[in-house]
Amino acid sequence: MRAVILFSGGLDSTTVLVNALKKGYDVYPLTITYGQRHSIEISKSLLTLEKYDLKKKALSFNLDLSPYKNCSLINTNLQVPDQIEDKIPSTYVPSRNLIFLSIASGFAETLEAEKIFIGVNSVDYSGYPDCRPEFIKAMNQTLAVGTKQGVEGSLSIEAPLIDLSKKEIIQLGMSIGVDYSLTHSCYSPTIDGKSCGKCDSCRLRLEGFVQAKFQDPLDYVRKI
Repeated sequence: MRAVILFSGGLDSTTVLVNALKKGYDVYPLTITYGQRHSIEISKSLLTLEKYDLKKKALSFNLDLSPYKNCSLINTNLQVPDQIEDKIPSTYVPSRNLIFLSIASGFAETLEAEKIFIGVNSVDYSGYPDCRPEFIKAMNQTLAVGTKQGVEGSLSIEAPLIDLSKKEIIQLGMSIGVDYSLTHSCYSPTIDGKSCGKCDSCRLRLEGFVQAKFQDPLDYVRKI
């Protein structure tokens, strides 16, 4: 069965990609560049594509989201928060997964793929509204009525990590041989690609590795 994988090169999407391969899916990775300040994840994604001989099947899609000026992942004049907040943080990219899944559905229809995999998580996450089960359910309803593949055949979104903690995601990845040294998670890396260790994404990753009792292979400016 063909499957489009939304693949950023991060910990979660890499786990999803390798898991889909292990389950026998015919995988087509989709990597979207949208002007994110942590674009090193895109270059890191190529390492995993090479490892699994997927470069010829992968699609790189470029978007200009620079008008989204309130997002600190896009507007480098804004500081990435280094403290946990009680509200949706500035690292939220407006409608990102809505946009990404729309692009993925078009790619899936072109390939006549039946599945779209996305690595969203609603347990250990930053509170983004488009990472929740309600959002995935609503998008599946949209694909069922708003795409040719959904109406005439079958097209659905799978979010296999959505109910897992970061600890459980890492444990899953280690059990299927994910090489986490090829991934990147930091929202505010140094010029040479070292992770900051302070942003929300670094904190969640580091805590997950500690809880899973594995060593995180990445270099950090500071570890919690």
